[in-house]
Amino acid sequence: MLEYVRTDGKNKDFMENCRHLDADLEQRVGKEIQRSKYEKYNQLDKINEAIVVYENGVLAGAGSIRKYDEESVELKRIYVAPSFRKKGIGTKLVSLLIEWGKELGYQRMLLETGEKLEESVALYKRLGFERIPNYGPYENMPESLCMARNLQ
Repeated sequence: MLEYVRTDGKNKDFMENCRHLDADLEQRVGKEIQRSKYEKYNQLDKINEAIVVYENGVLAGAGSIRKYDEESVELKRIYVAPSFRKKGIGTKLVSLLIEWGKELGYQRMLLETGEKLEESVALYKRLGFERIPNYGPYENMPESLCMARNLQ
């Protein structure tokens, strides 16, 4: 049984999931990309909206949104553990975060990912995100791929 629980960035399971995400990214792209430059953009202290996913009580994944500006919210720290993939968990997780962003009154959702994370890019495209010019802190990071979608 899948359970999607709303929480915040201080939740211990959310923080654990973020550690798994960082380890996965380090293994997949760490040799090509200096990941330390992203750390300051991935702090959890400003995350007030997070969702943790459990399957039969076991941590399966998590993700969050964080205010970017008055109109935009940013999708952050999305990760589903390998043993729980191919079950639609990531799609449902991001869909629930999109709905939460709408509930909070945001007009647009932004995200940053990497071209090498092909399955993530495909998921975001399926959910209506389109590539945009790199924004804010990612403007001078050519390995970043930024996307956005309207929430209205």
